[in-house]
Amino acid sequence: MKISGVSMSRLSVFYLAMIVIIAAANYLVQFPINDWLTWGSFPYPASFLVTELTNRIYGPKTARKVVCVGFVLGVILSIGLATPKIALASGSAFLVAQLLDISIFNRLRQGSWWVAPFFASFGASLIDASIFWTIAFWGESVPVLTWALGDTSVKLGLDILMLTPFRLVINKSISKEPICQV
Repeated sequence: MKISGVSMSRLSVFYLAMIVIIAAANYLVQFPINDWLTWGSFPYPASFLVTELTNRIYGPKTARKVVCVGFVLGVILSIGLATPKIALASGSAFLVAQLLDISIFNRLRQGSWWVAPFFASFGASLIDASIFWTIAFWGESVPVLTWALGDTSVKLGLDILMLTPFRLVINKSISKEPICQV
């Protein structure tokens, strides 16, 4: 079976990675490290790496499909692993932020190799944090503001660190198949 001309087996690693990242982040956000961070801050930035690699290698249409599958299955898993409120917050933030990431990345993809993934992740991370933290813990007596600031700081730091694996995978994929220039 093919999606956008790409075999499901080639995309399965992207689908699986997205689902695992979302489920892990939504489960771990329930466990605070301190008043500035929860454990959920650490796995989630990898979702932008998955989206951007899919976008660079297979194009925005396929990246949107990976995001949609991740969204549906991630929300379903999160209802069981976390709470319906966290699942709703995560799903809303994820869908908006990932689609924004794809759009920004696609507009900047012709620039220097690091420009598209960095600015797409950076912008999407800010939007994601704003939506998620506003919905997920609204009205609860937890340090939402400091968690949101801590989470955003971790996301931005990891956005920079994710440039290295992005570059390594892209360099490896260049020798195997053409990069989509859509």
